[in-house]
Amino acid sequence: MKLLNRSLPNTGTVEGMLPDNIIKDIWTLIEEAKEKPIDIRKDLAGNIKSSIQLNLKSPITNNFTKEVLTKFIEKHIDSYGTPYRLQMEKGQGFNMNRMWVNFQRQTEFNPIHDHGGIFSFVIWLKIPTSFEEQKKLPIAVESNSNMSISNFELIYTDVLGTIRTFAYNMEKEAEGYMVLFPAGLNHQVYPFYDNDEERISISGNVVIQ
Repeated sequence: MKLLNRSLPNTGTVEGMLPDNIIKDIWTLIEEAKEKPIDIRKDLAGNIKSSIQLNLKSPITNNFTKEVLTKFIEKHIDSYGTPYRLQMEKGQGFNMNRMWVNFQRQTEFNPIHDHGGIFSFVIWLKIPTSFEEQKKLPIAVESNSNMSISNFELIYTDVLGTIRTFAYNMEKEAEGYMVLFPAGLNHQVYPFYDNDEERISISGNVVIQ
């Protein structure tokens, strides 16, 4: 009797630490955007005071797309196949249609939401808190959900329809880390506490060119 395993089709993420030169360029992009900030909170789910648009036509953005984003997308397709039900015609490719920076302060949060397009990504640039310290705060230490406080979390269903979560712990070590995921994948950002600094992150959406 020969027994076989079969994994049912699903998808996942592509993630990795970005080079220092790319991170330096992104900081420059942010500083340029802050000179004439374009507030885009009305288009976003975040319950935060500051989200501003980044310049898609900047040479920095073009270089990021070429040197980083394209490689992440290619790796995702190589690993998981063409996004579910996506029909691409010959000559079509992917293009970023929005990129923004979030300045999150204590008690602010992003509720469960998804994004438009095919892929989305997040890059953490500044994390002023430690998840390990946050979960010990009085608000969380006695909770049976103290693994959530301050974190970025993906929400999905497994092949049995059970809701699952996967959290990225917000620690200093995550600064410069990028995660690419299908735009329709639900996710959320929990609030942090007892810290007056900003958590700064980049997000963006990718569509068919």
